[in-house]
Amino acid sequence: MPRILVVDDDPISRQILRAMFENEHYEVEEAEDGVEALKLYSDSDIDLVVTDIFMPEKEGVQTVRELMKENPDVKIIAVSGGSSSANYDSLDWIKMFGVKYTFTKPFNSTALLAAVEDLLSE
Repeated sequence: MPRILVVDDDPISRQILRAMFENEHYEVEEAEDGVEALKLYSDSDIDLVVTDIFMPEKEGVQTVRELMKENPDVKIIAVSGGSSSANYDSLDWIKMFGVKYTFTKPFNSTALLAAVEDLLSE
């Protein structure tokens, strides 16, 4: 069963993503920031990371960069809350690091699940 690491400082967002992924029969690990995410990723057999961009401690862009530096084949989906142009710019910018899919919260769950399935089938 594929394992997904959900990284978000908002516990409600983590809970929503956990429920959505577990409903699709994925195993889910959670981290509230990039520091915890990097530790969990290195200690666990994670198949996919879904990370928020703006978080305390270690934000999403830095987390993505470190994950990809240590694990070039890591599969990552980036999400960001709100609708400001800064969020869109961050999501566009993070694609330069090799992130294939980005979503703005609130996201379409069907589209997010399709992205998960696509990345896990690679």
